[in-house]
Amino acid sequence: MKIIVDADGCPVRKEVVKLAKEFQVPLLLVKNIYHDINEDYGEILTVDANQDMADHVIVKHTNKGDIVVTQDYGLAALSLGKSAYVIHQDGWFFTNENIDGLLMKRHINQQMRKKQKKYTKTAKRKQKDNEAFEAKLRQFMMKKLNSDCKSL
Repeated sequence: MKIIVDADGCPVRKEVVKLAKEFQVPLLLVKNIYHDINEDYGEILTVDANQDMADHVIVKHTNKGDIVVTQDYGLAALSLGKSAYVIHQDGWFFTNENIDGLLMKRHINQQMRKKQKKYTKTAKRKQKDNEAFEAKLRQFMMKKLNSDCKSL
């Protein structure tokens, strides 16, 4: 198991790095050339800024049982197809049961924005949001690592 982060604009990157280091789980942070990211743990992979390039690289490096951290519904769908666990920055998991509905909702929202030509602002992220994400990912990793140890 490794953790792969869609690192461009990821608000919980520090929390993910902290947990990967704590649990000694390999970490891959994928970013484009326009983002400057330095971390003391894990590997940082820089890709060209072409649209979806980071997504393609993430999918290429994803294996069954890996954890992918992203807010991108399309990337989540592709990662689920590789039997990865996919967690949103808000601390909930993308699943095979919810991904179709999420993709449809995204499509409908895109169509509405095109028609109305106005956009709603995303609420400002608070520290408690990052703490809730960290708690959720920690809980999942503890459960996953314990079940992996039992199967040895």
